[in-house]
Amino acid sequence: MRFPSMTALRALDAVARLGSVSEAASELNLTPSAISHQLKILENTLGFALTERIGRGIRITYQGELYARDIHQLLASILEAGQRFDGQQVSGRLCVSSPPGFSTYWMCQHIGAFQQLYPQIELQLIAPPVPGDIGDQRADVFISYGVGDWPDQRVERIVKLRSFPVCSPRLAIASGGLKSPQELSSWLLLHLFNQSDWRVWLAAADASAVNANSGIVFSDANFVQSACIAGQGIALGDNLVSGEALAQGLLIRPFELEVESGYGYYLVSDQQKAERPVVQAFSEWVKTQLSTSALILQGGRKILKA
Repeated sequence: MRFPSMTALRALDAVARLGSVSEAASELNLTPSAISHQLKILENTLGFALTERIGRGIRITYQGELYARDIHQLLASILEAGQRFDGQQVSGRLCVSSPPGFSTYWMCQHIGAFQQLYPQIELQLIAPPVPGDIGDQRADVFISYGVGDWPDQRVERIVKLRSFPVCSPRLAIASGGLKSPQELSSWLLLHLFNQSDWRVWLAAADASAVNANSGIVFSDANFVQSACIAGQGIALGDNLVSGEALAQGLLIRPFELEVESGYGYYLVSDQQKAERPVVQAFSEWVKTQLSTSALILQGGRKILKA
């Protein structure tokens, strides 16, 4: 005996469960005549009757009911197997380019969960030579820091940043603490890339007398936060990079005022590469994880838009 058609088996299962050819047709998006035809094909394959005529309708025979129960269990097992191994069906090479700061303070703390979910993906993490660079041909998808301006690419913001001052508790205690933003003029300011973020925050805090151009400019978030934790000065932290350090007490917030940064983290990929299953799987995973991550600080603090 040859193997029955999967369409025919699904037709029998639907008719047995729903008790109607028309309802089975609706569930499977087929016509009633197509359902009847599939049942006839299945009867010919099996060699025994599955249905019998009752007036203008049909009903499942006793032997057909027994067979339908077995088929229902088999179809349920097939569905369960597909759900169980759905993640593992996504396979292939995936190279992700991510800024060192994002990788250190978020990616490296969560990426193991992605590999467990998709064990057949050959994953490689690299860093761009300069922030916002998406020119590395090895990468399939980029997590980039910037304002979202990457022409001819598929771009989706995944982290909206909020900026606020942070400093080492040791430094705050040694200097007697900060009572107002105007006192920042006597502190060493630590900058990431340029002084623009501090300018925005100081303007929002009505501390224009503080020279935003003073201090040290770093090329990476790792450098800024390491210097800040070491008590070298006061930096502008954010809701992603500073989350863990704040939770561990390595940093404190001398002021509650936050401003929405014009910068954020984005998923960036070539239009064609974006359609690859491995890229789609990674993108959905990152968005889901970030939406529930404990590193994204919540709360009712005052936020001023930059």
